[in-house]
Amino acid sequence: MNQVKGFKFHIVTNVFKGIGQIMLQENSLTGLFFTLGIFLGSVSMGVAVLFAALTGTLTAKILKYDQKEISKGLYGFSPALVGVALIFLFKNEVLIWICIFLGSISAAMLQHFFIKRKIAVFTFPFILVTWVFVTLLHQFTHIAPSDAFMSVPDLSDIDNFTSETNGFGEVIFQSSIWAGLLFFIGVYINSPIAALYGLLGSAISSALSFHGHEPINEIHMGLFSFNAVLCAIVFAGNKKIDGILVLLSVLICVAINIGLVNAKIEILQNAGGAFTLPFVIAAYLVSHLQKRKDKLQTRLKKYLIS
Repeated sequence: MNQVKGFKFHIVTNVFKGIGQIMLQENSLTGLFFTLGIFLGSVSMGVAVLFAALTGTLTAKILKYDQKEISKGLYGFSPALVGVALIFLFKNEVLIWICIFLGSISAAMLQHFFIKRKIAVFTFPFILVTWVFVTLLHQFTHIAPSDAFMSVPDLSDIDNFTSETNGFGEVIFQSSIWAGLLFFIGVYINSPIAALYGLLGSAISSALSFHGHEPINEIHMGLFSFNAVLCAIVFAGNKKIDGILVLLSVLICVAINIGLVNAKIEILQNAGGAFTLPFVIAAYLVSHLQKRKDKLQTRLKKYLIS
């Protein structure tokens, strides 16, 4: 009996950690705040994020992936994003839930493929799996877009602060001011410096997008900021070099984001959009730059000592 209770507790904790890992936070309380924020915007998306994160976590357990990786929530965040994305883009129908189930399994398995090879791909499994399912759904079904996707959010209450926290909200497809605030608080609970750097990344990307003459409503919604928020969180730290890495990754991310939006690539639009691709590319490039810098510093120290 105690083993059953323990198993249930660990599953719940792992699921919420997986949701927290969407913004690279290994914290179940952070995941709970994210989930509450999603439920505020949409009950269907709230159910989808829990169902998808649970499916991804159970997939990892059934396939006997490393328990430490499961406990960190590494097999929950990409499936969670797949679940929310499909419910955000399409009407709530049975076929969509089947796709969420299959997509969550696929995302967990793809995440494992890269983890085993020690390749940091961040949210790329979510992007690839969602592209495939969205393309297939557009090609072979006539399921209408969801109301959330088609609606225009109310921006009348937005001020400078909430405009930046909206960047947090849009990471998980939420346009609600309250969702953005809850997401910000969720990150702050686990890592204050990551939350504040995320806010800075959102502000920088908003300013650059404004000066790039992008649509002001989309800037206020956080559509040009959420990738920058993720970049800032990845490289957040207490050292001076961390601030430089944050700035560099945000600048690269914004350039890619604006470029992809303005290019209006048809195959990308049919697949649902770029999602977090600008973040993945920018974080990957800056991570490699960081590794090369570390190797160069090590070689210099050895040379100076010798």
